[in-house]
Amino acid sequence: MSESLDPYLLSQDKIKHPPSTFRERLKFLGPSFILSASIVGSGELIATTTLGAEAGFITFWVIIVSCLVKVAVQLEFGKHTILTGETAMQAFNKLPGPVFGKARWTVWTVLAVMTIKLLQVGGIVGGVAIILNIAVPGIGVPVFCFGIAIIVALMIYRGYYSFIEKFSLSMIGFFTIFTFASLYFLKFTPYQISFESIWSGLQFNLPKEAVAVAIGAFGITGVGGDEIIHYNYWCLEKGYAAFTGKNDNSEEWKSRAEGWLKVMKLDAIIAMCIYTSVTAAFYLLGAAVLHAQGFVPEGYAMVETLSAMYTESLGPYAKSAFLIGAFITLFSTLFAALAAWTRQITDIFGQIGWISFSNFKQRKKTIAVLAWVIPLLWALLFVFIKLPVLMVLTGGIVGSFLLFLVVFAVIHFRYFRTQPLFKHGFFYDFALWISILSILGVGILGIIKLYS
Repeated sequence: MSESLDPYLLSQDKIKHPPSTFRERLKFLGPSFILSASIVGSGELIATTTLGAEAGFITFWVIIVSCLVKVAVQLEFGKHTILTGETAMQAFNKLPGPVFGKARWTVWTVLAVMTIKLLQVGGIVGGVAIILNIAVPGIGVPVFCFGIAIIVALMIYRGYYSFIEKFSLSMIGFFTIFTFASLYFLKFTPYQISFESIWSGLQFNLPKEAVAVAIGAFGITGVGGDEIIHYNYWCLEKGYAAFTGKNDNSEEWKSRAEGWLKVMKLDAIIAMCIYTSVTAAFYLLGAAVLHAQGFVPEGYAMVETLSAMYTESLGPYAKSAFLIGAFITLFSTLFAALAAWTRQITDIFGQIGWISFSNFKQRKKTIAVLAWVIPLLWALLFVFIKLPVLMVLTGGIVGSFLLFLVVFAVIHFRYFRTQPLFKHGFFYDFALWISILSILGVGILGIIKLYS
């Protein structure tokens, strides 16, 4: 492939004037929807319903806050991408702090966190394998684990942005509709949700026994720390930074940047509305059905437990539809996660000095190799641990700490890197600081409650 097609390379011939109307902007949406494909799975299907099953309605507010507040941090991260054209790890490597080898502490920290988060996606691989084992019990879960790893590797190792975007969107549509249908039909069962139950979950209570699950859910639901970082790569590959071009301090550049920033903001906000609605639906199902029966998803029985949310509202025949929907949802997460992980880890290797990220052929080769190595590691971890819910929530807790690092980065971006380029009004800064303080507040509150 020609170097001129490298999405990470900014050049004069890629510059494009931004769309000026709402309808035209819709044609350039996409990056946040890939994030939605990765979010709808580990967050909604497993962590959110587990929190609802364990705590009932009382922690509903955690899910809503988690989805709403992080988008401002995501927007700031996306803005930095468009204005500078830097990859996420290139930007992290310019943050203040000590350097170890060729990379700063921030890059090494992200690598360490992502290594632990292998557990999270390993738990999702296990969830998909368990679903297939229920459908075809003659084949063992470990066999399905490695089979899934091979399939997703085949789809990603040569996959390009447009394919990833379209496939991600198509995978989540069915299960989203099915989940809202299940929530609606609860009104005809003993598990009907009352307004008083929902209101009780919006009082900002956090029982100590639900703290660990709440922290994990906060780290996973909505955009997590790793997904905010991944947003950088999708904005670059969609072309937002290339369309804007290199900063030459001209009025033309500023006009293009403002236009593409509007597209990026619309992209993020529409996706936020979608995943917030879906997350709330998953949580309410878990709180209404599973908590009422005392069921908490655990181990290999996770899928059977989760399917109760649907069979209780739609009848026993809904289990088959649930299995199909759960497979689609979890597999879409694996697909989108692997696409992002291969790019991020390659970027980290570039900052450490193990490869040249700017070398198009070398980068593509590294992404292709990682597309095979990473899913096989996910499968291997699940085969040894066999606890999908624990693995997913462990990744979520680690993701909460990664959010702290992301917050540090966006503060630096806002006030020390891109501040001279663009001024923002009071409302923008207010929303950003509400986002930052909410992330820090919930994280610190969770840590205090966990050890008090």
